[in-house]
Amino acid sequence: MRLKNKREFDNVYRNGSKIVKLNLVVLYLPSDLRFNRLGVVVSGRVGKSVVRNRIKRLIKEIFRLNRQKLHNNYDIVVIGRKSSARADYITLEKDMLESFRSINRGPNKT
Repeated sequence: MRLKNKREFDNVYRNGSKIVKLNLVVLYLPSDLRFNRLGVVVSGRVGKSVVRNRIKRLIKEIFRLNRQKLHNNYDIVVIGRKSSARADYITLEKDMLESFRSINRGPNKT
């Protein structure tokens, strides 16, 4: 249930819709699959590898625990912003859940 290769990420970047939050940018694109797929990107500008990997782990765990809240099937790319290095689990979860609600409402109703 992950986006794995560059082509899959590029498809979401090019054709997807975007939601910008304080700590995250969420790109999403409806897919034909029967499940949601997640890709996580955290740039080297955010911090050293320990910080980047922590952010990725938190985002993946939040997605794992809350993926049933997405109504349809999407390819989702979550990009960690610089402020996410200082964010805790609760803050990241709040941003992700707000993004999920926006995705469920649809791109024209955000």
